[in-house]
Amino acid sequence: MSASYTNRVRVRSCGLLFKEEKLLLVELMSPVTNQWTWIPPGGGVEFGESLEEALIREFREETGLIISVGKQVHINEVIQGSIHAIEFYFIVNQEGGELKLGSDPERSAHQQLLRSIGFFGKKEIDEINTAPDFINPSLWDEFVS
Repeated sequence: MSASYTNRVRVRSCGLLFKEEKLLLVELMSPVTNQWTWIPPGGGVEFGESLEEALIREFREETGLIISVGKQVHINEVIQGSIHAIEFYFIVNQEGGELKLGSDPERSAHQQLLRSIGFFGKKEIDEINTAPDFINPSLWDEFVS
């Protein structure tokens, strides 16, 4: 599969993992803004792969975690320049694995987009560059009890 994200519609499956009232995010060089941005783990759906299968695979690649996929909670569409992505967001639960920054197997070591990984609380989210827009403190009101 090509690592090119431009001039085609890309379907992405992404997960919201809350742990102790903190949300797991990965920092990557955004192909949309060309800035370092914190986003929920996830990635492209391959041909013949379900949204759930893609999310489990991408989460393991990016975070080292084994997850189960819960309910779909958001759909986001990005159309900016040559980027067009449709992103499906799910609540996920950790079932195993150890948290570690992963890599994109489609890219060489010096072309990796991922830089950092971490859990962020409601107040911390406002202090970092996040995407998409719905990743904001109101998420906690909806998903953290």
